[in-house]
Amino acid sequence: MSTEFPGFSTPAAGFEVPLEMLAACHLRIERQCTTLQRLAQHLLTNGSDAQAQSAASGLKRYFDISALDHHADEEVDLFPALIESMAGSDAVCLRQMIATLSAEHRELENRWQRLRVVLQQVAHGMPAALDVDEVNDFVGLYERHIAREQAELLPLAQRLLGDDELERVGLAMRARRKVLGDPLAKPSPA
Repeated sequence: MSTEFPGFSTPAAGFEVPLEMLAACHLRIERQCTTLQRLAQHLLTNGSDAQAQSAASGLKRYFDISALDHHADEEVDLFPALIESMAGSDAVCLRQMIATLSAEHRELENRWQRLRVVLQQVAHGMPAALDVDEVNDFVGLYERHIAREQAELLPLAQRLLGDDELERVGLAMRARRKVLGDPLAKPSPA
């Protein structure tokens, strides 16, 4: 594999290159976080207008499905493959990193549920406002989380996992999204 981490910037990576796909997912998460921050400001001046409703619906769709799939890609497939590839004291450090990243996934999912309640109201045209500090805390946690995965986790996986392990991870990601047909097909946005 020739792609270097961090800095992979092609958002349409496919299942045949699962690490690149995870990196591309990080870019999409960052874009959704930017939309969430913009929506919080938009609601202050424009309320739950049609533009806000559309943005809220899109955010809900993304974080309810794609972000959870991304977390599962890491926790169910990538993390176990990495642990299996390590031995000795390195495995202890890796387990600590994975425990921290998994705990951050739970924290992000909990924070998302609080934001989702407001977005549900906005999506239905009801007057609502997002707490800007709560949005910024959520976005900040995602930024720190993604930065660690990009700087530490994905380069480690690229170095340690062989083609067979990466193929298994990619196929599991594909199955999670119920993508049919060509196993080398490009995924739906995650």
